[in-house]
Amino acid sequence: MSPENPRKWQNWAGNQQATPRRVATPRTTDEVAAAVRSAADDGLTVRMTGTGHSFTGAAVAEGLLLRPTALNAVRSVDTATGLVTVEAGLPLHVLNRVLDEHGLALANMGDIQEQTVAGALQTATHGTGRDSAGLVSQVAALELVLADGSTVSCSREERPDLFDAARAGVGALGIVTAITWRTVPSFLLRAQEEPMKWDEVLARVDEFDAANEHFEFYWFPHTDGCLTKRNNRVEGPAQPVSKFRYWLDDQFLSNTVFGAVNRLTHAAPATTPFVNGISARALGARTYSDTSYKIFTSPRTVRFKEQEYAIPREELVPALRELRSLFDRRGWRISFPIEVRLLPQEDAWLSMAHGRPSAFIAVHVYHRDAHENYFRGVEELMTALGGRPHWGKLHTRDASYLEKVYPRFGDFRALRDELDPDRRFANPYTTQVFGD
Repeated sequence: MSPENPRKWQNWAGNQQATPRRVATPRTTDEVAAAVRSAADDGLTVRMTGTGHSFTGAAVAEGLLLRPTALNAVRSVDTATGLVTVEAGLPLHVLNRVLDEHGLALANMGDIQEQTVAGALQTATHGTGRDSAGLVSQVAALELVLADGSTVSCSREERPDLFDAARAGVGALGIVTAITWRTVPSFLLRAQEEPMKWDEVLARVDEFDAANEHFEFYWFPHTDGCLTKRNNRVEGPAQPVSKFRYWLDDQFLSNTVFGAVNRLTHAAPATTPFVNGISARALGARTYSDTSYKIFTSPRTVRFKEQEYAIPREELVPALRELRSLFDRRGWRISFPIEVRLLPQEDAWLSMAHGRPSAFIAVHVYHRDAHENYFRGVEELMTALGGRPHWGKLHTRDASYLEKVYPRFGDFRALRDELDPDRRFANPYTTQVFGD
């Protein structure tokens, strides 16, 4: 929220803004339900924000904006079953610490932990994994407030269709007020980071995928340089990065220096290939181990805009070769590395990995740089392969495209018609992706 106007909202990247008619900060599920009923009486739409880490307009509220900051309780922790119930506004970084204190952990997660649990879940946030999938696959039950103000629970046993639809529902089916996570015993991960040339990475990507629990890599455009990262479980004791090396690599080089690099390339785009070449050569190998969430996540202070597509796993290498050729043909000058991750298939209806092993290709630009031509060109490539856009990252797809790439898309829309016929939870983004 803006201090000048307490009703004005904008996301982390600064590319989405809204000034809703009303703002409320509910403290309980009952208060959420009352707010939804009151909004209905006044003809207002309702959206609950997270921490603004979506680049799309998913969180934009035009009528009533619900802030999740007071819905942050840890309701229950069962160390015997691993079931942990927390409220929607709890940040992932707090959840990670709470789980660790109880000897538990999420099996897999993405590289940012600033999001609220509900915001991350509703946009199908994911990491990379051979066997363990994204957040939608680690949920045991949901509590939601529906458009009529009623509160319902759903799981694989109770209202299973709603459970499969709402796990990645982009807030279009109801306001998620609590999530029960299916956690695992806490574990250590050993991270092996190694610079590698483009041709070797592409030749060995299947080998790396099969041999490691979590594999990902970054390619520096305009260069042959890649950074590979392989994470695997190990026994203790932990051997974390030293405080100095963490400061040097993860804070100074990856954030302070990288921010300066992007300010330079923003002012002088022609320097980008030269600067990227220096960045790729500056990368060093390192191996360390620590509590799982500390390996999965990294600090991100340089603001950016992002687009990410999931494509069939078997299309990854041809897609990357074509993407690299586009740089030569289109004359793009891009300072941010391109991120590649892998995931097994998932069963949530609107997971980007629904029904198929998937490869994820994410492209970024500095938040002050124009993204349209670059993202449009990448999107053309990805959609030609049946790609599915990340719900929280920039894309131009609409319902007519999405119904072709999601087998249960029609079922999702039918459920939305049933639960929210008046579109209480609609905003311009949900209208774009799900129709009116």
